[in-house]
Amino acid sequence: MQSFALIIFGITGNLAQVKLIPALYDMEEKGLLSKGMTVVGIARRQMSIKELQDYVHQVLHLENIHHRHEIKEKVFQKLCQRLKYISGDVADQKLYEKLKEQLNHKNRIYYLATYPDLYHYVFENLQRHKLNVQNSGWVKLMIEKPIGFDLQSAKDLNHLLLNYFTEDQIYRLDHYLGKETIQNILTFRFANDIFEPLVNKDFVDHIQITATEDFGIGRRGGYYDQVGALKDVGQNHQLQMLAFATMDAPSKFSNEAVTKERIKILKSLIPLPEKIVLGQYEGYRNEENVSATSTTDTFYALKTFIKNDRFKGVPIYIRGGKKLARYVTEISIVFKNPVNRLFKNLDCGDEPNILIYRIQPNEGIVLKVLIKLPGHEAKLQPEYMQYCYRIDPHSHYVPDPYERLLVDTIRGDQTFFNDAEEVEAQWAFIDPLSGKPDRGKPHIYKPGSWGPKEADELIEADGRKWLEPSLDFCKI
Repeated sequence: MQSFALIIFGITGNLAQVKLIPALYDMEEKGLLSKGMTVVGIARRQMSIKELQDYVHQVLHLENIHHRHEIKEKVFQKLCQRLKYISGDVADQKLYEKLKEQLNHKNRIYYLATYPDLYHYVFENLQRHKLNVQNSGWVKLMIEKPIGFDLQSAKDLNHLLLNYFTEDQIYRLDHYLGKETIQNILTFRFANDIFEPLVNKDFVDHIQITATEDFGIGRRGGYYDQVGALKDVGQNHQLQMLAFATMDAPSKFSNEAVTKERIKILKSLIPLPEKIVLGQYEGYRNEENVSATSTTDTFYALKTFIKNDRFKGVPIYIRGGKKLARYVTEISIVFKNPVNRLFKNLDCGDEPNILIYRIQPNEGIVLKVLIKLPGHEAKLQPEYMQYCYRIDPHSHYVPDPYERLLVDTIRGDQTFFNDAEEVEAQWAFIDPLSGKPDRGKPHIYKPGSWGPKEADELIEADGRKWLEPSLDFCKI
C-alpha cells in the first residue's frame, strides 16, 4: 500500500474519538498502514506530541460499543510514531503554512471531521497554499454526512466541493456502506441464482426496513435538535439499504456501474407526504441542549413505492428512531402467500416466508420458512435458514466500516461512497416528507415502545403489520 499522509481536521472531536482513531488502531494492528504513513491531527487545542499520544491512548480505552477488543501496547506505540499535531483555527492562514511545512508526502487524504459550515475555510486555504493540487501524487478528500440539510444546500455543498476538487477526489462517506452485511447483499443477490428471480412484484408482498435504537440522543442534542431522525438516518442510511436490496444487477462490479443502479432506485422512489408519521419520545425536551419547545422528530415511519416495472405496486415501509423497544437494523423482504398454499389451515400455516438482511446486531442473512415439527401430527413451526458471521462483532475480524472505507479511499475505490447525484436524489425524496404540513406536531411515544400508535395505523390500514425483529437467529 502506498505511503501517504492522513490529515484529520477535528481530531479532538467526537467523530475522531468514536470512529477514526479506533479504526486507525485496527489498521495498524492488521498491517494496513504503509511504512512512513503519517497522521496529522488538527484542532484548536494546544497540545504537545506527548499530550496527543496521551489523548489517543485515552480515546482507545474509553467505553466504546463499536470498539471493545484489547488495546495492545506494542501496536499503540507503533501508531504513536505516526502522529503529528498542529493547533490552530481552520480560518487562519498560518495553520496551513504550518501544515505545508509538516507534509512530506505527495499522497494525501484530507478528512474533515468537523462542522460543514467550516468547510469553505478549509478549502479556500488549501487552495491558497496549493495543498489540494495533485502533482506527482494524489490528493483525496473525505467528508461525512450530513451532505447538506435539504436538496438546495446539498447542491450548494456539491458545487463548493467541485470548485476545489474533482469528483474522483471526493469521498462522501456514509458508514453504512462500509458494513459487511450491506456489502454482502450484492454478493448474495448477484453471485447466486436462487432468490434474485423471486424479488419482484410477482412474488413480493411488501418490504420493511427498520433502524431502531433503544437509547436516546446522548450528548448530541445541539446537533440532533437541528436535524431530527428522518434526516439523520432515513435520508442516508435507510435509503441506501433500500437501494442495495432492490437495485438491478450492475453490468459489472465497478464504482460507475454499481452507483448507476443505486441512483436509478433513488430517483424512482415516490414521496408520499400523506403517508409519513413523525414522533418524539417522552422526555426528549429535557435532554441536554434541546429546546424546551422542540418539535424535532426522534421517530418516523413512512410508506413509499418504487416507480419501475419490477416493483410496481409493491409497498415499502420504512421506520426508525430513538428510545425504542430494541436496537436493530434490518431489511425484510416479505413474500406473498399463494392462494393454494398447502397446510395454510394449520397454526402458523399462513405465515409468509421472509428474507431478512440483518445489519445489526446478530449480523447475517436469513430466510424465515415453515417446517414440520417431529411427531405423528402435522404441526408447523417457523424456523430460520441462516448465514451468520457467528463471531464476536468486537473481535475486529470483521472490518469496522471506517477501517474498510479508509482502505477503499487509499486504494482509490469509490464503489461504497456516494457521489453528488446520489446524495441529491436522496434529498429530492426526503424534502417533500420533511416539509409536510403537520411537521410541527410530532406524536409523543413512550420510551421502550415501538413508537406512536399512528405508525401502527399507517401499515395496518393496508392490512399488514410491522414485523417485530427477532433475536433468535445468528446468536454468537
